Amino acid sequence: MDREVCKMNGDPFQETMYIEDNTYKNDMISLIFSLKEKVGALAKVLRIFEEKSINLTHIESRPSRVTKDEYEFFINLDSRNIPLLTDIVKTLRNEIGATVHELSRKKKKDAVPWFPRTIQELDRFANQILSYGAELDADHPGFKDPVYRARRKEFADIAYNYRHGQPIPKVTYTEEEKKTWGTVFRELKTLYPTHACYEHNHVFPLLEKYCGYQEDNIPQLEDVSRFLQTCTGFRLRPVAGLLSSRDFLAGLAFRVFHSTQYIRHGSRPMYTPEPDVCHELLGHVPLFADISFAQFSQEIGLASLGAPDEYIEKLATVYWFTVEFGLCKEGDALKAYGAGLLSSFGELQYCLSDKPEIQSLNLEKTAVQKYPVTEFQPLYYVAESFKNAKEKVRRFASTIPRPFFVRYNPYTQRIEVLDNAKQLKNLAESISSEMGTLCSALKKIE
Repeated sequence: MDREVCKMNGDPFQETMYIEDNTYKNDMISLIFSLKEKVGALAKVLRIFEEKSINLTHIESRPSRVTKDEYEFFINLDSRNIPLLTDIVKTLRNEIGATVHELSRKKKKDAVPWFPRTIQELDRFANQILSYGAELDADHPGFKDPVYRARRKEFADIAYNYRHGQPIPKVTYTEEEKKTWGTVFRELKTLYPTHACYEHNHVFPLLEKYCGYQEDNIPQLEDVSRFLQTCTGFRLRPVAGLLSSRDFLAGLAFRVFHSTQYIRHGSRPMYTPEPDVCHELLGHVPLFADISFAQFSQEIGLASLGAPDEYIEKLATVYWFTVEFGLCKEGDALKAYGAGLLSSFGELQYCLSDKPEIQSLNLEKTAVQKYPVTEFQPLYYVAESFKNAKEKVRRFASTIPRPFFVRYNPYTQRIEVLDNAKQLKNLAESISSEMGTLCSALKKIE
């Protein structure tokens, strides 16, 4: 959908290729600013750049999608103008009355890192994996197995060629792969009744019934994704390996989970140095079918959009200690809800023993806690409930230094940036409509 002209509220607009890839190249900085539609407005801005000897390398415009009678302008500046950047932004805001956003993936003072605004824009970074994919590290169990390496390339090719909106290609798994899955499935299923949280145990039989979760069958991502969409609106997207924290968390904002499709090496079925289809389907998927957990996960993703790098690291750490390795209260007992626990036979038993340290979830503390990645966790955090954890994430998000707030519009599958009165008015009207529905429903059941 790179240059497809879409319509919103009847008005055509150019999809956000408006924020080009060169917005984060080293030799360029980019700005978006909006101006009232009046004669000479742009000329006045260009005169300011000329007076300051600013070299504009690109400029384009479009009618504002947010405010009537305004135009938005996207410009690229030569990197030699960086020393003047603060002065430029101040002049545009104070003298011209423009709304200004700086766009950059490299952290600069007052910069807003690029983030996807539409679900289609996830295509732009889905293949920017950090490790694994078709290539394996020397200590990977499958490193010396040419058949396994070739197989991994097949899975990587599926992910590389996938685009949003397409059905996820089905895979014919080999007998060896199904045997590996069966070993993991059988062992973990014996622990779930006593160790997994209620939400996981409630959904798991539904996955067996509708998605082919069986000891002798590896479920297809497309089938599972369709099931999740009917439950909570979450969907799966194939990925070849590990994404950066920023890119991975951005997917959650759209209720998209980037999932691997390959399986661990058969020589060590109870061990994997990376996420695989066992981890994704047995650990993550059951919880994404729960409404409260889906909302909690999306809140982490929304908090990451436009956040500075240091806060991305904090949010990734929160994700690690919750979605991956979280415990929750269930009456007087503790249960596991983290996918890293629910997909590990050994750590699922260990986390509920008397060996690790257990603390209540406190995001200010959790967000900066160090953790090992190649051994069992020495410390786990306990959530009172998913609803309580979601509210903590929202409060934590309010402390992130960014000049706006965001919300996800599930009807348009777009991120709405709440940074002006018009957007807030639209949100208030939407909330008012929902409250009206709630009040009417309450009267029906009185």
